[in-house]
Amino acid sequence: MHLRKLMTGISLAGLLLLGGCSSKKADDNKAVKHVGVLQVVQHPSLDKAYKGFKKGLKEEGYVEGKNLKIDYQNAQNSQDNLKSMSDKLVKEKSDLILGIATPAAQSVANATQDIPVVVTAVTDLKAAKLVNSNAKPGRNVTGTTDMVSIKRQIDLLLSIVPKAKTIGIMYNAGEANSKIQADMATAVLKNAGVKVLIKTANTTNDVQQVTETLASKVQGIFVPTDNTFDSAASVVGKVVKEKKVPLVAGSTDQVKTGGLASIGIDYEALGEQTGKMAAKILAGKAKPADMPVEKAHDMRLVVNKKMAKALGIDPKSIKAPKN
Repeated sequence: MHLRKLMTGISLAGLLLLGGCSSKKADDNKAVKHVGVLQVVQHPSLDKAYKGFKKGLKEEGYVEGKNLKIDYQNAQNSQDNLKSMSDKLVKEKSDLILGIATPAAQSVANATQDIPVVVTAVTDLKAAKLVNSNAKPGRNVTGTTDMVSIKRQIDLLLSIVPKAKTIGIMYNAGEANSKIQADMATAVLKNAGVKVLIKTANTTNDVQQVTETLASKVQGIFVPTDNTFDSAASVVGKVVKEKKVPLVAGSTDQVKTGGLASIGIDYEALGEQTGKMAAKILAGKAKPADMPVEKAHDMRLVVNKKMAKALGIDPKSIKAPKN
């Protein structure tokens, strides 16, 4: 009897010990935050935004492999991939989902109205129907905008080619954020008394032909932040260099690869801002509905000196417009 009681006691103690371990393990698992990421396509600006996002989370105490698990998905500019990947991230019950660039942000937002969503590299969240307003989103979505001053970009281009009679604009008409910027640029140019010629490309395969056609008819080109043209920046750069046409881009990364100048943002810094916003949501300190959309903290002039010299322009002569 004593032996049986002793064995029963040991068994109960063992069960309690196992139960305690299971409970601790469950608590540990609960402490790990699951973040889904959907990026529309791979190119430098968006890659930097993702890198910055992870940096921002880490600075706020969320470290991959410790208390953070990230499921990264890249749609490679496929609408079918965007939908299936969004559904996957929602089905996995992510604690938060990041959408990088407008198409990815819209896809994720359409897939869930419950899971918190933050977005980055989106030009106009309200126009993209992601928020009720930039000041008070009112839904499960918030984030950062990569909108830059289009007027300053155009003023920069006109300061480089002050005698220009016609300025070209290239973008993918299928990207809502690009069309918004193109329309704004058109208005600024017309107000300055400059003729505008617009060409669009639906895929990267169309970019070379579009650039060659436009470059032969204009004295300068403006390209807004556009995923299609960013992805083919080197192709664009080769053409404008041969045609001797200055190109101002909305993206500083495109300038480094195939443009002349830009007053743009640092996408890694923008991603970092987004990561810190996400950290507040994960910590339960804020909700997307109440978090105003944030703009980049700083803008900077970037000049491609090699391109400038190839075009016969003194890099030092290129200055950022004051207004």
